[in-house]
Amino acid sequence: MTPDQYCQQRAAQSGSSFYYSFMFLPPKQRTAITALYAFCREVDDVVDEGHDPVVARSKLDWWRGEVAAMFHGTPQHPVSRALAPVVADFALPESRFGEIIDGMQMDLDWNRYPDFATLEVYCHRVAGVVGLLSAEIFGCTERATRDYARSLGIALQLTNILRDVGEDVRRNRIYLPLDELAQFGVTTDDLILFRETPEVAALLKFQAERARSWYAKAHDALPAVDRRSQRAGLIMGAIYARLLDEVEGEGARVLNHRVSLTPMTKLWTACRTWWRS
Repeated sequence: MTPDQYCQQRAAQSGSSFYYSFMFLPPKQRTAITALYAFCREVDDVVDEGHDPVVARSKLDWWRGEVAAMFHGTPQHPVSRALAPVVADFALPESRFGEIIDGMQMDLDWNRYPDFATLEVYCHRVAGVVGLLSAEIFGCTERATRDYARSLGIALQLTNILRDVGEDVRRNRIYLPLDELAQFGVTTDDLILFRETPEVAALLKFQAERARSWYAKAHDALPAVDRRSQRAGLIMGAIYARLLDEVEGEGARVLNHRVSLTPMTKLWTACRTWWRS
């Protein structure tokens, strides 16, 4: 199996909505963004699938070394071997990959977030930075396009947080800002015990509105000259905005089950967005 084939397998097996945005890209860009996605999956799985924080930290340190090798030496892992020509062809900064790993490490250091300012740092590292790298791969000519890409990445991550709030609680992680829980009269026990109260519903509605504001911020920032080149990102945004609709419609019930879109809904949304963009 070649490095590119390994990355393709990782993307296909994940079942992620991202896969639907890759389908429309030219081969060179599709190969590049698939390798980037595979990198994110590898470092994310270090934390999500690891039961020993010490081992997880060690693995993330290994990935830091592998990123350095990817830019300056001979990478060993299939993903970093696939990414090596990508970072050269698209002039991707080495520091951005370190930021992504920093974000994954935050999951080892934090399982509660005191306020949105702290959470935004996390969202920037694990998703905003990915948006910035993706924008370079898709084709970015204006500085404002980078503002769009970062904002879209944060919007996607906020949607993920809402979708996964119950699942994250089961893993002893709460990404909803603690000061906002207090503002709505919600305790951490309400979430831990999966209480579907009006207060929890109001809190989650507030979080959904914030996510929508980040989608709006992203779309307002995207210059017309780069809109066509960024269509893959717009597809991703459209699919996740549709998911956000479903999550918000469920209210507090997202504590007890995970909302998802059917593959057909994702495909239809992807095709419609591509044609309209």
